[in-house]
Amino acid sequence: MEASKVLESIYGVFLSSKTKEKSERIILWIALLSFIIHLAIIGLIHFDIIHLYEVSGLLRNPIAAIYTPFSFILIYEIYLLVYYLPKSTSTYISKQYEIIALIIIRRLFKDLSDLSLSANWFNSASDLQFTYDVLASIVLFYLIYLFHVQRSKVYFTGKGSINDESNLTKFINAKKWTAVVLVPILLIIALYSFIDWSVGLLQPIDSNHLSFKNINNIFFEQFFNILIIADVILLIFSFFHTDKFHKVIRNSGFIISTILIRVSFSVNGIINPILIVSAVLFGLLMMNIHNMYEHNLAVKIISEPHKE
Repeated sequence: MEASKVLESIYGVFLSSKTKEKSERIILWIALLSFIIHLAIIGLIHFDIIHLYEVSGLLRNPIAAIYTPFSFILIYEIYLLVYYLPKSTSTYISKQYEIIALIIIRRLFKDLSDLSLSANWFNSASDLQFTYDVLASIVLFYLIYLFHVQRSKVYFTGKGSINDESNLTKFINAKKWTAVVLVPILLIIALYSFIDWSVGLLQPIDSNHLSFKNINNIFFEQFFNILIIADVILLIFSFFHTDKFHKVIRNSGFIISTILIRVSFSVNGIINPILIVSAVLFGLLMMNIHNMYEHNLAVKIISEPHKE
């Protein structure tokens, strides 16, 4: 009982609806301010008022300034992912898919600043990456819509026993503890990633300090590593709640989907969007087949009611 009170107290501080609303307002103001600062830096560089050792594509084109507020909005989306973790597994997974889709949309702004717009479109790596990302964002948008349709389906498969309800409560508490632990990890990784990247920008190119070769992977690559560990822990805890085959397979499939998203951060070119789209498609198929099982069980209950 004491542990439960401690959990609810910490959970209320980090993941209450009031904290979510405050975080949203703070992030939106930070995003707006960062956009203005980014635009100002681009202007100062353009007029030779400030000079940097190396000017990246993000500091040459005003369109690329949209990349910065998007980064902060993505941080908030990660917080929402953790926020929905104890509430619904399917909502939590859909947030993962929304985040990776937003990462690709954010990357499009960077791609736009690197476009060569030459006649040799298919010979330019930056132009090809833009093409891949545009196509991937459209496909992902549609797949995520289909996933939302599937997760909104609810089937009545019979009333559980008191023991089932007790196991469900324990499983929800396990998810709450996981979410509470993920919040400070999220903040620490975000702060470390930003500082490490910022310091790396101020050092020469041959410096070994800059550990992130691809700016699109900063923070998210590390966080998805943590997410895989959390998902495996929750899968193990889910066995205390249910041993139904279709639910175990669905939850296992979601972990594979998360791993595919994580692997996508390590590759470039067309393989990157292919892995991401495959991850979401795999999760969608798992959800769809799971719902077929649920529908079949619901039909059986209706056709074969419990005898008094």
